[in-house]
Amino acid sequence: MDIPSYLNRIEYRDSLELSAEVLKELHYAHLLSVPFENLDIHLGREILLDEKRLINKIVTERRGGFCYELNGAFSALLKELGFKVDLLSARVYDDGGYSPEFDHLILRVRLEDDWLVDVGFGDSFLKPLQFREGEEQVQAGVTYRLESDSSEWVLLTKGEKSQWERTYRFNLQPRQLSDFKGRCRYHQTSPESHFTQKRLCTRATPEGRITISDQQLIVTENGQRKETKLGDEKEYLAALENHFGIRLPKP
Repeated sequence: MDIPSYLNRIEYRDSLELSAEVLKELHYAHLLSVPFENLDIHLGREILLDEKRLINKIVTERRGGFCYELNGAFSALLKELGFKVDLLSARVYDDGGYSPEFDHLILRVRLEDDWLVDVGFGDSFLKPLQFREGEEQVQAGVTYRLESDSSEWVLLTKGEKSQWERTYRFNLQPRQLSDFKGRCRYHQTSPESHFTQKRLCTRATPEGRITISDQQLIVTENGQRKETKLGDEKEYLAALENHFGIRLPKP
């Protein structure tokens, strides 16, 4: 892997010490620079879980991706830097139940303490969460808590004016990237997948978040949300390039 190119992609130019603080800053830099997006699905481009292809897409093509791509590539970077990383399978909570195994890819990084790492869930925690059962960890006005039973962990999330909500459930069994191929294929092809239903591109900003959801541009800054309707495909492509640096083929 070309580590300098990856670090340049996420605009990280600080220490590479194997520490919790460096892990936090790498995580934050990744979320500010690399968007969560599903554009290849709507372009009919197959997403294959090959580490070199994922890194090339994010670093060379300056694109983003969804969880398998983003956490897959980020785990490769962390390992190359010397961090101890496990790929874990998470089941996302939705409509009163949890999704199937391998529905979401997350990471555990093992330092003196263990850390939950996830740069592939869209609007979520900006810096890794420490594996401390029941401890409330607050980031940008949102509180996170990890609970565990004898075999699994659950991530709980609570906004400033909301109740605790389950996010996803997972165990600590290490996985291989290839284990996620079936579910990755499902999310690219099934009409029931959220990813086939609309185009999405979103990333964190220091002030909030910027998102293009189909033809809607949504900018959140310091808690204030502004929505703008994008007129035609030309305006949509211009917004993608302007806000995310993504250049797609013109219609």
